[in-house]
Amino acid sequence: MSNWSLKQLETFVWVARLGSFRATAERLNTTQPNVSVRISQLEAVLGDRLFNRNSGAVTLTPRGHALLGQAERVLLAAEELSQQWASADRQIDILRLGVSELIAQTWLRDYLLDLRQAFPNVDVELKVDLTFNLREDLVARTLDLCLLNGPISNFNISNLGLGSVPYVWTASPKLADASGDLGMLASHPILSQARTTRQFVELSAHFRTLWEKPVRIVPVSSLPVCLQMTLDGMGIAPLPRTIVEKPLAEEALVELPYGWKPSPLGFTASYANTPENPLLSRSAELAMERAARHG
Repeated sequence: MSNWSLKQLETFVWVARLGSFRATAERLNTTQPNVSVRISQLEAVLGDRLFNRNSGAVTLTPRGHALLGQAERVLLAAEELSQQWASADRQIDILRLGVSELIAQTWLRDYLLDLRQAFPNVDVELKVDLTFNLREDLVARTLDLCLLNGPISNFNISNLGLGSVPYVWTASPKLADASGDLGMLASHPILSQARTTRQFVELSAHFRTLWEKPVRIVPVSSLPVCLQMTLDGMGIAPLPRTIVEKPLAEEALVELPYGWKPSPLGFTASYANTPENPLLSRSAELAMERAARHG
């Protein structure tokens, strides 16, 4: 193969991953016509089509599938060569990090210090959001690494386990009838995380199955706000144990002895594994180590 460029190969690989000329243009900070030109030039060099273009959908042809692995290896070799020439003490990089609210409320600060020590020349761009949104951003490659409720089922994504956190039914002592039976829970607003979360779905299904009367389940998109509303006696909530340990110890909240709880929150450090990036894999390992120390 001759007369091709690394820019064309890079564009080809990203179109193959994202399945979209528009998304590739955004990823490479260029225009969609430029992406189309690079692909057309590469196809002309090879004398064959690399993509099927049907009603806006972009899929690899058999020749495209055959080329993808080779192109990724060429780009990886070029990146390794570039890193060898770069001075390690002068190299600056950016880590686009997405974090769920619970981790942001607990061990995020210590983890950022770990990153700073391991990669003093790496700048972190931080986004704290719901797992639903973080997952979409990671798959779209607008985030590099996410600490979220995982794992993410995608062959381009690697997941390292960060442990799990159980839920605890809690209420303010202001609710004098906080006995913790089903009727008592159903008589108060049930504060939940956002509608897109597994917790909300499980809560809705549980009360719909066991309680014939209407139950008011109130979704709250912010975990700290949900905690504060519970402290203020505005409802009863199953909350992650890590964020209620202190208010329970201070008797600002009481734990309700209700037998059923939503499924524990399982967390992962999830990152794109293609192309291989030592910064991402090591950053994920640091998150796993920090989560283990946090307990």
